[in-house]
Amino acid sequence: MPGNFKIDRLGALLTAMGAAAIALLPFVLFKTNRIMPGDPQSLWNVLAPAAAWACLAAVAIAAIIALTLADARVRLAAAVLGIVAVALAVAAAGDALTPAGNKIVRVAPGSGFWLLLIALALLATDAITRLRPGPALRVGLLALFAAVAGMTLAHGTFDNLSVMREYAVSASRFAHEVRQHILLAFGSLAAAVLVALPVGILCHRIPRLRSGILGVLNMVQTVPAIALFGILMAPLGALAAAVPLAAALGIRGIGTAPAVIALFLYSLLPIVANTVAGLKRVSPAAVEAARGMGMTRWQILMSIELALALPVIITGIRIVLVQNIGLVTIAALIGAGGLGTFVFQGIGQTAIDLVLLGAIPTVALAFSAAVVLDSAVEVMDRKPQ
Repeated sequence: MPGNFKIDRLGALLTAMGAAAIALLPFVLFKTNRIMPGDPQSLWNVLAPAAAWACLAAVAIAAIIALTLADARVRLAAAVLGIVAVALAVAAAGDALTPAGNKIVRVAPGSGFWLLLIALALLATDAITRLRPGPALRVGLLALFAAVAGMTLAHGTFDNLSVMREYAVSASRFAHEVRQHILLAFGSLAAAVLVALPVGILCHRIPRLRSGILGVLNMVQTVPAIALFGILMAPLGALAAAVPLAAALGIRGIGTAPAVIALFLYSLLPIVANTVAGLKRVSPAAVEAARGMGMTRWQILMSIELALALPVIITGIRIVLVQNIGLVTIAALIGAGGLGTFVFQGIGQTAIDLVLLGAIPTVALAFSAAVVLDSAVEVMDRKPQ
């Protein structure tokens, strides 16, 4: 063996994960109905030999490249090849195990599929990290992935898998819940930005207020989400009973109102703290130069201080948005709607596929928001100060 040959450590770990997934864990679960635990099936049991060997060959190529090659482009291509092969294999398994016209049976991806997919996704992530793509390319890759996934789902490639069967039953309601999820996450964020930015500026201008305000906001963050939802239910319910106009406007003890207020309160600390941190990093020399040019305090604030602090502020907004997308899921417990509706209905019905119908889009939304806002921060940081 050549002296300069090295085994990639991450590649070795991912290869071990993939080997364990194929050899020891079920590739899919065949269920006679949506709530049964399922009968585990290996890759070899559900696919024709040629298809099974093709999938295994693609995964093996990805493993060999992950172990031996450091070239990021080759590693990314191998990871994509493996992901496509595994995805097509699980779709073919769904088609093979589903009797024609049968709407009762369910074919769910098994733990082996998920572990294999995670290993390949980590390989792709590692390759993208090594490539160090710019912000525009990262957003472009995200958009490309979303477009390919959307076209594949629209084509019906995965229609016989259990998650898509759950989607087919809840398609009209799914669109409504996605809109509700986005409205709750972005609406509470917008309200928090309108309040937190002035409060952050005030904390920066008057340092003696800073510790008190940040201390109170820190206390809010320590309250668990479900507890805060519960705390808000009683006063809002009493307000709705006492003031008919409040009830007519949708302010009640359950539903959207307590969810939005709780999300708004959770959103304040990261934005206020990052506004203070961003303003503190503005060079006093830049402020003095602007003042020497005759700019007013308002012009200095808007054109100099906030402009220079914006990357840090956007970082706080990114934290809040990702946090809110996750917390909206819990808000479904108090009737606020959103994708959490499917999660908790699935838990109540012991229907794991219904849980995934709510959980997978939530993760995708949070990941997409993080990528887009991280790219925005990087673009702002690269601008000449």
